[in-house]
Amino acid sequence: MSKTQPASKAIQMAERLCRERGVRLTNQRRDVLAAISASTRPLGAYDIMEALREKQPKIAPPTVYRALDFLQAEGLVHKLESLHAYVGCQHPDHPHFSQFLICNDCGDVDELHSAGVTGSLDDAAHARGFEPDHRTIEVVGRCARCLAQGSKPAP
Repeated sequence: MSKTQPASKAIQMAERLCRERGVRLTNQRRDVLAAISASTRPLGAYDIMEALREKQPKIAPPTVYRALDFLQAEGLVHKLESLHAYVGCQHPDHPHFSQFLICNDCGDVDELHSAGVTGSLDDAAHARGFEPDHRTIEVVGRCARCLAQGSKPAP
């Protein structure tokens, strides 16, 4: 199970942050965030469309992608590049670069905030004359729960 906050709390925080930032959390954006926040696993754009199908039967991929772009830009969701999927941000109230632990067995995603990892990566990039815009660090393996249950790694 992903360690995101409950959907209602995520929506309340998003509404407050958007108001403070002077940006609009439209109904479409709110619905996409609610679908991601309510899920126990990362969701791809088509998973989100399916989750919203009952409420918005004619929702199209560009609509979902535009909402996801907005939610990412505002730090309300993160994209897991290796999964082409999205998770709610655990700390959307402050800008940060996250690292993710992704369990191959159960699909759990844990968001980390290690200043040491970010600092080391920035130092290495700067030493080569490179200025990073975006950092996505994903560590794939098995979570403590799956290890304790003795499950076999996924093929």
